[in-house]
Amino acid sequence: MNFFLNGSWYAELTFPQEQGNSRRGKTDAEDRCGTSASGFDRNSVNPDFQDNDNMGLLSDPNRRQALINLLTRLNAPICFVCYFAGVAWFMGLAFEPFTLRTYMSENAMGSTMVEERFPAGERALATGREFAAHKKRVGGMPVDWLVKTMQARGLEVFTQSFSRTLPFPDENTERYVVKGTNVYGILRAPRAPRTEALVLSAPCSPGDNNNQAVGLLLGLAHYFRNQVYWAKDIIFLVNEHDLIGMQAWLEGYHHTNVTGMDWSPLQGRGGSIQAALSLELSSDVITSLDIVLEGLNGQLPNLDLANLFYAFCQKIGVLCTIQGKLQRNDWDSVSGYNHAVQTMMLMVMKQASGRAWGDHGLFLRYHIEAATVKGVNSFRHYKTDATTIGRLLEGMYRKLNNLLERLHQSYFFYLLPSLSHFVSIGYYMPAFGLLVVILLLRALDLWVQLSAQPSRTEDGMSATEQSSPGVLSVLTPLVISHLTGAALYMLPVRFQEVAVEHFPVSETEAVVLTAIAVYTAGLALPHNTHRLLSGEGTETGWRVLKLVALLYLAVLLGCTALINFSLGFILALSLVPAAAFVTPHVPKALSAFFLVTLSPACTLLFSVFFFQELQEMPVSFQDGWLLYLSVIAQGILDHYLYGSLVFPLVALLVYPCWLLFWNILFWK
Repeated sequence: MNFFLNGSWYAELTFPQEQGNSRRGKTDAEDRCGTSASGFDRNSVNPDFQDNDNMGLLSDPNRRQALINLLTRLNAPICFVCYFAGVAWFMGLAFEPFTLRTYMSENAMGSTMVEERFPAGERALATGREFAAHKKRVGGMPVDWLVKTMQARGLEVFTQSFSRTLPFPDENTERYVVKGTNVYGILRAPRAPRTEALVLSAPCSPGDNNNQAVGLLLGLAHYFRNQVYWAKDIIFLVNEHDLIGMQAWLEGYHHTNVTGMDWSPLQGRGGSIQAALSLELSSDVITSLDIVLEGLNGQLPNLDLANLFYAFCQKIGVLCTIQGKLQRNDWDSVSGYNHAVQTMMLMVMKQASGRAWGDHGLFLRYHIEAATVKGVNSFRHYKTDATTIGRLLEGMYRKLNNLLERLHQSYFFYLLPSLSHFVSIGYYMPAFGLLVVILLLRALDLWVQLSAQPSRTEDGMSATEQSSPGVLSVLTPLVISHLTGAALYMLPVRFQEVAVEHFPVSETEAVVLTAIAVYTAGLALPHNTHRLLSGEGTETGWRVLKLVALLYLAVLLGCTALINFSLGFILALSLVPAAAFVTPHVPKALSAFFLVTLSPACTLLFSVFFFQELQEMPVSFQDGWLLYLSVIAQGILDHYLYGSLVFPLVALLVYPCWLLFWNILFWK
C-alpha cells in the first residue's frame, strides 16, 4: 500500500494477518509527526504543533531570549575578556609562526634574473658634489645648472614654478610663503607608444642634505639613456621644498588642484604613471638602505613593491632595513619577538599619524604605487657604495618596466614586522573586531534595559511613562558636542591673528594654544547642556544617550579602521573602555580622571612618548611636551597643505563622540 507523507511517496508492504497491527502503528506515528492518514499536516493549521527542536537559535523566541539573558547577565565579564583577547591577538601578530612569508604575486616581477651593469657610482657622487656647490652659490636650487645637466644627458627637460601661502608659519622654518621650482627630465620610451611612465625623484633639501641622491639620479639618467629596452617613459624629477614641491608637480601632472596651491602648468608630460621611487641619501658612505612605505592618510603601496626592493637587496647583498631596524632570525627568543613587536608598532604609529613620511606618500593619492628608499649611515661594520645602490635601482626599474598592468596582485592592507614576513588584513582585523564588539554588547545591554516590561504604579502609570526622556534632553548634547568640535576645527587658524595681538606668542603657538583652549572648554559641556534643558535629566535619558553614543562610536571606529587600521585600532584601545563603563552612578572625581586620561588629546600625548621609546630615543617630560605641541601644529598644517584627514576626523567626529560620554558621566 502506498501513501503520501510530507511530500514523499513511501511504500508499505503488509501481510493480511498483520494489516490491522500495521494500520494501528501507522496511526501512532502519524500522531507523533502531526500528519493524518490522508497526508494532512496539522502543523500548517495550528502552529502549536510545531516542534521547537527544528527551529534555529535566533528564530526560536525562547532560545533567543535565553541568549539575550546570558549576554546581559555576563555582559561585563565578556567585555573584559574581549578587550584583553583583542590586545593579546594584536600582540601575537608579531610572532613569526603567526605571520605569512612575503612572496612576489606579480608574474612580471617574479624573477630577479636581470643583469645590472650600472658602473658610474663614483662619477654620480662627483656630480652630487658639483650640485651641492652650485646650490650653495645660488642659495637654493640651481635650476639653470640642472636644466643644462639634464639636457646634456639627452632628456627632454621642463621646469615648473609654484608658490604656496601657508595658513600659519611652519615651526621649523618660520616661513609664510613658499616659492620654488621643480625641474624634471623625461626619457622617452624607444620601444613603446609612450602611454605609461615611471618616476624617479630626489628632493632638493636645504643645506647639505640629499645632494648625493641628486647626483645618483643624474648618473642613472645618463646610463638609462643609452639603453634600448625601455617600454615606459622614465621621468627624473628634482623637486624643491620636499612635499610642497612634490604636491605642486603631481597636481600639475594630473590637472587637479585639491589644496589651493599656485603652480604653472606643465609643458611636458609622459604617460600614465605606474610606479615611483623617491631617493634620499644622507652621506657619501651608506651602510644600509631603508624603505619607507607609510603615505598620506595611512595609505600603503602594493606589497609587491616592497617585495621587489627586498628581493634585489638579497640578490645584490645590500643590507636592508624597515623602520630603521635590521631583520633578525632568532624569532623564537624573547629579544627576537620584542624586536618584531617594535618594528610592527613603529609602522602602526607612523600609519596612524596620517602624514606622508616621504615624497612617495603623495603619489598614493593618485593610485600610483610608490615608496621612499633612504640611504642610512648607522651600521659601521657594513658599507655600500653608490655603484651598488645604482645597480639595485636599475634592477628595480627594469622589473617595473616589464609590467603589463598596474600592481594589483598583492596586498594593499598589511603590517610588516620584518621585510620577510607580513600580516594581512585577514589576520589583524579580528583584533579590532574584538574591541568593537564590546560597544555592541554594551548597546545590547542598554537596549534590553530600555525595552524591559515597565512596572505599573498605584495611579496606573508606568515608570517609563513617568520618566520618559524628551527629545531635547538627548538632542541637546549631540548638537552642543558637534558645535564644540566644529569650533575646534575652525577657530585655531581663523583666530591666530587675534591671539597674536593680545598675547606674546607667535602664530604657530597661537594656533596650538587656541586648539588646546577650545578642547579644554568642551569640558564645560555638562553645565551648558543642563542650562538648556527644562528640568533635570531622567534615568532613561542617559541610557538612550549612551545607546546612541555607543552605536555612533562603533560605526565611527569601524569606518576609520577600513581606511586607516592603525588609527582606528589606537582610538579603539583608548575610547572603548571609557565608552563601555561610564555611567552617572560612578564616583565622579575618579571617573572624570579616568575619562580624561583616555581622551583623544591624552592618547596623542601618550603616543608621542611611546613613539620615542620605540625609536630608542626617550625624552624628558618637558621635551616630550614641546614635541607634543609640535605634533599638533604639524597635524593641522598637514591638513591644510596636503589634505590629511586626521585633524578633521578627530575634531569633527572623535572629540564630539567623546564629549557625549563626558556628558553622561555628569548627567543629573
